[in-house]
Amino acid sequence: MKLIGMIMSFMVATAPLYAQSYTEKISKTLKFEKASESNAVIIANINGNVRVEGYEGSEIRVEVEKTVTAKTTERLEKGKQQIQLGVIDLADTVVLYVEGAAVTFGRKNSKSNNHYKGNFGYDWCCGNCNNGCNCRLDFDYKMDFVVKVPYNVHVEAGTVNNGNISVSKTRGVVRADNVNGSIKLTDLMRESSASTINGDVDIEYTSNPKKDCRFYSLNGDINAWFQKGLAANMSFESFNGDFYTNVTNLENLPTAIEKESTSKGLKYKVNGNRYRIGSGGAAMLDFETFNGNVYLKERTNQ
Repeated sequence: MKLIGMIMSFMVATAPLYAQSYTEKISKTLKFEKASESNAVIIANINGNVRVEGYEGSEIRVEVEKTVTAKTTERLEKGKQQIQLGVIDLADTVVLYVEGAAVTFGRKNSKSNNHYKGNFGYDWCCGNCNNGCNCRLDFDYKMDFVVKVPYNVHVEAGTVNNGNISVSKTRGVVRADNVNGSIKLTDLMRESSASTINGDVDIEYTSNPKKDCRFYSLNGDINAWFQKGLAANMSFESFNGDFYTNVTNLENLPTAIEKESTSKGLKYKVNGNRYRIGSGGAAMLDFETFNGNVYLKERTNQ
């Protein structure tokens, strides 16, 4: 019994030395220098949640909770100083990101269409791994973003680990990308896209979209709610998932064949799971999963 008591005392005494924690609230209020219909807010997180909400106002109100944990006081102090909220002001676009995470941030050369503005992103491992760059941090951190934006602003939000993404009450275009977490987009009125690796994707439209939308999850379900009377074309692709809907006015469309020129020759992709919802329309709703189902529902009259 004495030995057990000694071991427990040792564990209690050393626990505070193993993990020390620091939490800080960061607040910023920003405005677009150039107000226009193309105004956008880009939030690029790495570790933590991102929550965006539209409101009746002209300012961008940013609240970030920064948490740093480390095994020693010296490492904790280093994390406190190193991890900061980064801001890039492009006059008509505001970019929020994480500074000091042993990565560089800026415009990417990618020509991907998944981004509304700018193709901003992180250059992992300082872009210099082959030259002996040590990008491992000796502390842990988390940044939880809560951002209020004017209703009509376009939003692009992303995170990687230990966080979920939610965007609500916005009237602009919405893009969301996650890796290890869920995505929830509600009160949507424009085209949108959402992609995650490990998590569910939940979509809810207040006004049905008139342009193309894409929703993807590798290991999760996609739950999409639209207003009654949805008129659009739709494609569905999954390896281990099924498609469920309460839409009765659904008919098959001809098989689509996409052709792409590569260094090895022409590459073809065939998608036979294409449907017309209602009278169809200009909007293509693209749903794809690997280990998950897709649930497309129309709101019934209350």
